[in-house]
Amino acid sequence: MPVTSKYSDKQVEAILNDMINVLEKHHAPADLSLMVVGDLATNIINNNVAKGQREAIAAKFAAALSYSVKEQQ
Repeated sequence: MPVTSKYSDKQVEAILNDMINVLEKHHAPADLSLMVVGDLATNIINNNVAKGQREAIAAKFAAALSYSVKEQQ
């Protein structure tokens, strides 16, 4: 089942392109890029999600990431 978002594809693409440009500017290889994205996700969860919900949100995020990787195979 496709996931629907309250954010427009245009808004998501614009932010994604900005983030990719920053990683390219710093010539970040894949492992460093993933480390940075992981740290960013951790920071967002820790600063914007109630303590009691953090593990559940992180698990849902990890499951969504895993699903999206499988879909690309």
